[in-house]
Amino acid sequence: MKLIVNGDDKTFAEEKLSVAALLKLQSVEYADMVSVQLNEGFVRRPDYDATFLKEGDTVNFLYFMGGGR
Repeated sequence: MKLIVNGDDKTFAEEKLSVAALLKLQSVEYADMVSVQLNEGFVRRPDYDATFLKEGDTVNFLYFMGGGR
């Protein structure tokens, strides 16, 4: 399966891949704190196991940081 992950073309041997599985495969740090954007929308954290990716999907892992004055 070919996906675009954080702007990079990636190929995975798995034919069926959930968002949760992709987080593990990509060794995402602080996976419990990351937001996942799939194509044009966001995936709710409770849906990570049940949301399956399709060939050509674009996935971004986003961390929201606070700070400033």
